[in-house]
Amino acid sequence: MEIEEGRRERRAMGIYVNPGNISFQEAINSKIYVDKSGLIPYTNSVIRTRQKNLCVSRPRRFGKSMAADMLVAYYSRGCDSGRLFSGLKAEEDASFMGHLNRHNVIRWDVQRFVESKSGYDRFIDDIEDRVIRDLKREFPECGGFPEGSRLKTVLDEIYGQTGQGFVFIIDEWDCVFRLAKERKEVQREYMDFLRGLFKGAEYVDLAYMTGILPIKKYGEHSALNIFDEYSMTEPKGLGDYFGFTGEEVRGQCGRHGVDYGEMERWYDGYLIGRSHIYNPKSVADALLWKEFRSYWTGTETYEALKVYIERDFDGLKEAVVGMLGGRPCRIRPERFQNDMTTFGAKDDVLTLLVHLGYLSYDGETGEASIPNLEITQEFLNVVDSPQWGGLTEALNRSEELLRSTWALDGEAVAAGMSAIHSETASLLKYNNENSLTCTVLMAYYSAKAYYMNPIMELPSGKGFVDVVYLPKRDTGRPALVVELKWNKSARGAIAQIRDRQYASWIQGYTGDILLVGINYDKKSKEHTCTIEAWRKEEDNIYCKQYANIQKAEMPAMI
Repeated sequence: MEIEEGRRERRAMGIYVNPGNISFQEAINSKIYVDKSGLIPYTNSVIRTRQKNLCVSRPRRFGKSMAADMLVAYYSRGCDSGRLFSGLKAEEDASFMGHLNRHNVIRWDVQRFVESKSGYDRFIDDIEDRVIRDLKREFPECGGFPEGSRLKTVLDEIYGQTGQGFVFIIDEWDCVFRLAKERKEVQREYMDFLRGLFKGAEYVDLAYMTGILPIKKYGEHSALNIFDEYSMTEPKGLGDYFGFTGEEVRGQCGRHGVDYGEMERWYDGYLIGRSHIYNPKSVADALLWKEFRSYWTGTETYEALKVYIERDFDGLKEAVVGMLGGRPCRIRPERFQNDMTTFGAKDDVLTLLVHLGYLSYDGETGEASIPNLEITQEFLNVVDSPQWGGLTEALNRSEELLRSTWALDGEAVAAGMSAIHSETASLLKYNNENSLTCTVLMAYYSAKAYYMNPIMELPSGKGFVDVVYLPKRDTGRPALVVELKWNKSARGAIAQIRDRQYASWIQGYTGDILLVGINYDKKSKEHTCTIEAWRKEEDNIYCKQYANIQKAEMPAMI
C-alpha cells in the first residue's frame, strides 16, 4: 500500500529531474539484450552509506550508458518501471521493491553540454540552469529560487524543506578531459564544481558517474577522493556488470546460431578482475549480422591509437612489438594521472590504452596485452607506416619462417631472423637477449593461427624455457620449445634444452615437439638456428655434451 501511495505522488517526468524510462525500455526491446540488473542490489546496498559515491570507468561501447539508463528507470519517481524489470535478476533481491521508482533522480550526460569548443566556457552554467529549471517545476512548494542561484544552494534548500534526497546519475563525466584536453583552467573549474556539489552534501542518496577515464589526479591524489572508483585496472566487485561475460556470450551464440569459438577469437581477451569480458558492441553486431570483423574499432579513429603508440618514450615501441607477438608488458597503472595529455613514461601511455580499450590488464600479474583479433588488426593498421621501420614487412615473413621451422630448416629460419632484424633495426636496441626475444616473437607472429599465446620463461624444474608455443586443439602442429642465446651458439641452446629436460615438462600437454635453438652473434651480426625433433632418450646424451659446450662458449660469456 505504501509503495502504491508513493507511485500516485509522482509528478510528470522531467528531462533532467526524475526522467522517464524510455531509454531502458529500448534496450529491453532490442534484439540483443543481456541482463545486467544484478548491479542494482549493489547500488541499493550503498545508498546513504560512506560508499554511496561511485565512479565507473570503462571504454566506449562497454555498456556504461545502458547501465545508467537502467538505474534511471529503476530509481526515478518520474516513471513506473515494474513491468520492465519483470523476470530480471534484480527483481529477486530483497531490496528491489523498497527502492523501485521511490527516489528523486537527477541525470545528465556531460557530453551533450560540451559538443563544441564554444561550450567549454559555459557548460557548467548550462548544466546548473537546466537542472534548476526542472527542480522548480518538480518542487513548486519550495518557492522560487533567486536568479543566479547555484545548483548546490537550490538542492540544500529543497532538502532542508522536504527532507528528500537525490540519486545523481552522470554519464560521460570525463569528456571534458578528453575533448578539452589542453584547457586546464576549464578542467579545474569542472572538478571544483563536482567537488562542491558532492562533498559533504546531505542531499545525496547516491552518486553514480560513468566515463572512460578514472577520476583526474593532481599529483598522486584523486581530485574527488569521496568517490570509490571501479575501473579497467581496479574493477573491484563490479567487473561482470559492464561488458558481456564468457557465459553470457556463449548463451547468446547458442540462441543466434553463431560459432562461439570464432566469437572468442575475435572479441575475448579483456580480463577484468577474474572475468573474461567481451565488448558488447562487437558481440551484438556479430550476432546480428553473422559476420566477424572489427565493429568496435569502427567507433574509434585510427588516429586515436596512432597518436599514442608513436610517442617517443624509451621502450614503448619495443613493448608494442612484443605485445603484437603475444608477450604481455608489465606496467604501473598507479602513476597515470587520468588524463590524455600528462605522460612521463611508456607506462602512462599503455595505461591510457587500457582505459581506452586497446589493451587488457591483468591485475594479478600487472601485465598489459592486446586482447583479441579485433584490436590486433587496429594495431596492425597503425604499424603499417614508415615510422615503424618495416615492421609490417617483418610480420609478413612470419608464415614462411614458421613453415621453415616445421621443416627443420635451421638455415632458412636463421636467414629469416636476420632479415627481420635488418627491417626493424630502428625499433629495437639490438644489444641484449630481450631484443632477440622481440625478433623471435615477430618472426613467429603467424603462429597465432595455430598456437596459443606464447609462454614466456616457462618454469621447467631445472630452469626457465625462453619461449614455448603450445598448439591449439586439432591443428596437428608440433609444440615449439625455443631457447635463445646471445653471442654463444645455437647448438648450445639445443644442448641446454635437452640437458635441463625442458621438453619433458610439456609432453603431457601436446604431441610432437620441436626444439629450436637461436643465437645472435654480436660480432658478425648474424643469426644461427638449429632445429631438432625431440626424443626423450636423447636428453641423457646431451647432459654430457652440454657441459663441454659451456666450456667452449666460456670466452664469449666473459
